[in-house]
Amino acid sequence: MIKPSPSKKALIICIYYFIVPLYGKHIIIMHRSLLNAHQQPLSFTLSSRNSNSPSTVLSHVAQTMAHACPRSLPTSEPKLSYKYRSSSQTRSVSDSTETAMSPAMEEALDDAQKLRDEFLEVLRSRRSGEVPLSVEPAKPVAHPLFQEASPPTFSEAMNACPKANIPNFKDKLHEENLYLITEEGEQGRLPVWILSMKENNTQKRPAVVFLHSTNKNKEWLRPLLEAYASRGYVAIAIDSRYHGERASNISTYRDALVSSWKKGDTMPFLFDTTWDLIKLADYLTQREDVDPTRIGITGESLGGMHAWFAAAADTRYAVVVPIIGVQGFRWAIDNDKWQARVDSIKPVFEAARIDLGKTSIDKEVVEKVWDRIAPGLASKFDSPYTIPAIAPRPLLIVNGAEDPRCPLAGLEIPKSRACKAYEDAQSIHNFKLIAEPGIGHQMTAYMVKEASYWFDQFLMP
Repeated sequence: MIKPSPSKKALIICIYYFIVPLYGKHIIIMHRSLLNAHQQPLSFTLSSRNSNSPSTVLSHVAQTMAHACPRSLPTSEPKLSYKYRSSSQTRSVSDSTETAMSPAMEEALDDAQKLRDEFLEVLRSRRSGEVPLSVEPAKPVAHPLFQEASPPTFSEAMNACPKANIPNFKDKLHEENLYLITEEGEQGRLPVWILSMKENNTQKRPAVVFLHSTNKNKEWLRPLLEAYASRGYVAIAIDSRYHGERASNISTYRDALVSSWKKGDTMPFLFDTTWDLIKLADYLTQREDVDPTRIGITGESLGGMHAWFAAAADTRYAVVVPIIGVQGFRWAIDNDKWQARVDSIKPVFEAARIDLGKTSIDKEVVEKVWDRIAPGLASKFDSPYTIPAIAPRPLLIVNGAEDPRCPLAGLEIPKSRACKAYEDAQSIHNFKLIAEPGIGHQMTAYMVKEASYWFDQFLMP
């Protein structure tokens, strides 16, 4: 084993005893990584962001907290920010000067649009019947359905979200409940819940869409919606397919997954809700109180996956923060790391195992299930292709460094390709991947605060 040089030892000691006390607990865990990084260039830089951000580290050695792209662009080169006003790829740069795109950027945008077109074809292939988008009034849900034996009652992470101190907040909060009709059939009624502050002016505001995790519902997200509404956002939550108001009992989602395997007529795992989110973007861009160029999207776990695919499919989602959701489905199959993800929705894989005459769930079963219930999930629509397609829009990926459902090693290729896409778009500062040390498949208060800061940075005037 090659030992660190004396100069590097001195630097490590300096960091550990002098910088750690200044910049908090997250740096403490890095000293082991620094000691093991003797074969790599030591890279440790403090963030240039302001003190409102809970993160203090931009980049350092692999598999610590923040993974930033290499900055090969000259620091004097102006940074361009793009606002997507519609799905037709109309763009405007942040200044009034028309800037020519590089050939690499033009090619990347063309490739991303081809991917979106192919993805939309897959989404349309299993619609129960397309209908004009319409809105129906709805009532608040008194007793939201949780598809869990012991429904949760409190989330420390969500309640850690920054919230403005507003006297008589509840009296000033405006709540809306409605249904969007996104297609024919029972699951074509999309329940939408919107929170915002009552305002006398007609100024358009930024909006953020929040997406819940497996077996939960939109009402579970109230702490996040209230926090964002207090800070001037229009905050939106929906029930994903076969959840909340779209479920009739505790096994509705599980039964839908098994039915999808058996019949191949729906895509309940990810893609059907992605269709709903495209329709939601149609609606939000028409609202008088929403700035159509400032719509963000985020979610936890299943909701993080929904945010990822909705942003890949629809450029009207201008800022994106998937939390504990982004993973490499193909990588997991090839590297025998699929077990934790499979266990999260095991009944469908058990049904497939039986139908395929297998004695146990194996790679073949996993691949066949993904191809059946979400075509392309482990191939052309996997993260190495759909994550770069989000560029140049601001994208923050937040995972746990020890998450078995979203293994960090499976994100190396998506991260590398995303860095290339953002660099080609001259927007390298718009992409960041954070892996919180020691955290498995869990949304933490730190993650919630990082997401909050990311949206404030890119959506607030």
